[in-house]
Amino acid sequence: MLSPRRFRDSRHTKYDFIDHVLVRCPKCTGIAHVSPAALVSGEASAALFAPRRLTCRTCGLTRHAADGLRLFRGRGEALDPYFGLPLWLQAETRHGWVWAYNPEHLDLIRQFVQAPLRERPPWDSEGRKMTVVARLPSWIKSAKNRVEVLRAIDRIRASLVD
Repeated sequence: MLSPRRFRDSRHTKYDFIDHVLVRCPKCTGIAHVSPAALVSGEASAALFAPRRLTCRTCGLTRHAADGLRLFRGRGEALDPYFGLPLWLQAETRHGWVWAYNPEHLDLIRQFVQAPLRERPPWDSEGRKMTVVARLPSWIKSAKNRVEVLRAIDRIRASLVD
């Protein structure tokens, strides 16, 4: 597969990826899914704070969360914003952790990292400025760490097919 030569920021934020989050099941340590408990119509902010449901298809565990949203802002292993469980899609490198909420989030990070030419929207344009790729740590953005970060992303992706 040829790597793209250019990446244009699609202006996604992390809020665009938290509708469906893959986490480690607290009961069987398999892949569990966190998704909205019911379909929410209306404003995007209402959907962010909607009740969530944790479902593990391996062991059958289900849980509900209705107490809001706590975005991960720290170092170390990343946690999901609703249940505080470790994310499934994460790997440690010598610089820090690479993590994603779901496969679409991981694909966006991969496209950004592997592209030698990365274009941002102009600062005077309308729309979001601090997108998910703009907020990536500088060690992920650095070209000298590209191979290591892509290797970590490949390890994360391989954990989905196990």
